[in-house]
Amino acid sequence: MSKKEQEKILFNKFGEMDSYKEINELAENLFNEGDTESLREMAKENGITEEFVTMYLAGDIPVLCDSLTAALGKIDVEADQLKPQEIMEDWVEYLRGQCMENELLAHNVRKKGKTLKGCIAALLLWSFQNQQTIDKEIVKAAGVTAGKVTLGIPGMGRAKKIIMEYYMGK
Repeated sequence: MSKKEQEKILFNKFGEMDSYKEINELAENLFNEGDTESLREMAKENGITEEFVTMYLAGDIPVLCDSLTAALGKIDVEADQLKPQEIMEDWVEYLRGQCMENELLAHNVRKKGKTLKGCIAALLLWSFQNQQTIDKEIVKAAGVTAGKVTLGIPGMGRAKKIIMEYYMGK
């Protein structure tokens, strides 16, 4: 499946939005047109909760989302599709936490072309490029009968650096 086809699955009706400002602009236009059904669909597609939509439509909040809400929504939508498990779940949770502490990161997570899939691919690339041969005694103790066993999972410190480099370009 091509990158464009994958994006269509994630952002199938309204397209991938580059920022929370784009989401809010579209929300305002849909609200002004009285098209609350499309507004709800757009919000869902971007991971914005129904609670925020309800508050926005009632006038309780001036905009549908902020930078953090938009970033976390995108991460949630992408994670729902990818269904990360184990160490990948830890990476996703780290990213969520960092978005809460770093507004620039939250902004960059929302950028077009920056995806959870791309971030995990960067971690996987590092893993393959940094495989280490596992000691034969460890392999034996594990009951593995393969002739050679390698492992290349980054430690959390390295993973954090790779995640930040992917989204922040550092």
